[in-house]
Amino acid sequence: MTARVVAFPPAPLPRRAWLFLLAIAALALAGGLLLPRDEALPAPVWLLTPFFVALLLLAPLLALRRRRITIEGDELVVAAALYTRRVRVDALDLEHARVVDLGEHTALKPVLGLNRFGVPGFHAGHYLLRNRQRAFCLLTARDRVLVLPQRDGKLLLLSPDRPRDLLAHLRELAATQPRR
Repeated sequence: MTARVVAFPPAPLPRRAWLFLLAIAALALAGGLLLPRDEALPAPVWLLTPFFVALLLLAPLLALRRRRITIEGDELVVAAALYTRRVRVDALDLEHARVVDLGEHTALKPVLGLNRFGVPGFHAGHYLLRNRQRAFCLLTARDRVLVLPQRDGKLLLLSPDRPRDLLAHLRELAATQPRR
């Protein structure tokens, strides 16, 4: 029997994340085209440069596209860039979960990336927050972040498109589960 999967799409990526990758591509392309002409190379640099720029951008583009928040059976599954986090619903402290604006609650801002992938406007992976708590993040919007405390003291910071719907679904699922 397969578990029921309910998807909660993440908030869209801000334009600055895409502009950052575009700026990297432009810099790499300009750098490749400004290299001195060397006759010893088997192919002209201007022919190789677009290929290397495409290769340089392939991994970050694929990582930016991998953003998914689902509930599979009794597990919350968060796929963010290179990382996947699976947390059982009963391991979450849903009584203290809330939706916040990181501009107002600065103690919850990711400060130090421990194992992460990020560009301006997008944070994915494991971070140390300003309040020195550890958190797994999938952040694309900072004005409506779902803060999910875990019973082990760590946090999940998520940016679903509709955070209150995800929180309501998690609470409903937790209410139907038998207590351990």
